[in-house]
Amino acid sequence: MADNGYRRTRSIPITGGRRGARRAAPHKQNRIRLWAVVLWLMVWELASLYIGQEILLVSPVSVLRRLCGLALLPDFWASIAFSFFRIIGGFMLAAFCGTLLAGLAGAFGFFRDLLAPAMAAIKATPVDSFIILVLIWVPSRNLSVIISFLMVLPVIYTNVLNGIRSTDPKLLEMARVFRVPLIRRIRYIYLSQLLPFLRTGFSLSLGLCWKAGVAAEVIGIPKGSIGEKLYEAKVYLETADLFSWTLVIVLISVIFEKLFLRLIDRGVALIEKT
Repeated sequence: MADNGYRRTRSIPITGGRRGARRAAPHKQNRIRLWAVVLWLMVWELASLYIGQEILLVSPVSVLRRLCGLALLPDFWASIAFSFFRIIGGFMLAAFCGTLLAGLAGAFGFFRDLLAPAMAAIKATPVDSFIILVLIWVPSRNLSVIISFLMVLPVIYTNVLNGIRSTDPKLLEMARVFRVPLIRRIRYIYLSQLLPFLRTGFSLSLGLCWKAGVAAEVIGIPKGSIGEKLYEAKVYLETADLFSWTLVIVLISVIFEKLFLRLIDRGVALIEKT
C-alpha cells in the first residue's frame, strides 16, 4: 500500500506542472512586434522634424549616432556594469527574501499578520521618499541596491503568497494522507503551483527595479553610474546623451528580463520532466 501511495504522489506534480505551463503560455502573446517598433520610430522621427529643435526632441538617427559614439568609450561600459550589478543584486536579494518570507507567511498565520503592515507601508511609500531616507544611512554608491530591493520585495512576496494560497487543498490532503516528505511536497506540489506566480512577479519587478534603481542614482548621483550620466546630460542640456542613456536602460531591462524569464521557463520544463 505504501508503494502504491508513493506512486500516486509521484503523479501529482505532472498535473500541476502542466496546468502551470498552460497558464504561462499567454506570455508568448505579449511579444514586441518589429512593425510596431518601426512605426513608433517613424512617429518619433516625424515629431522631431516637425519641432525642428533637437535640444527639445532629438531624432532617433541622432540618438543612434550618439550611442555608437558612447559605446567606444571605456567609461560607457564601466557605468553600465556599475549600475547593472547593483540593481540586479537588489533584485536577486529581494527575490530570495520575498520568496522566503512568503513561505513563512503561508505556513504561519502569525507571521503573515506580522508582515502585512510592513509590506503595505513599503508599497504605499513613494520611491522618492525612500531614496531620501536611505541616503541618510547608506552611501550613494550602494543606494540603488537598497531601493531596488525595497521596490521588488513586496511584489515577489505578494505573488508567492498568492500562489501558496491557491495551491490545491486536495493535493495537500493527499500528500498528508500518504505521508509525503516535506521536501517532495515542496518540489512536486508547491513548486509546480507557484512557478506561474513567480514568473509574473519576476516580470513585473524586473522593470520596476530598473526604474527605481536608476531614479535613486539620479538623485544620489554616485560616481560612475548610469544615473550620474543622466543627471549630467540634463544639466548640460545634452539631449542626445539623455535619450541614448535612456535607450541603454530600456535595452538592458528588456534583454535581461527576456533571458531571465527564459531561464525560469527552462527550469519549469526540467521540473516537469523529473
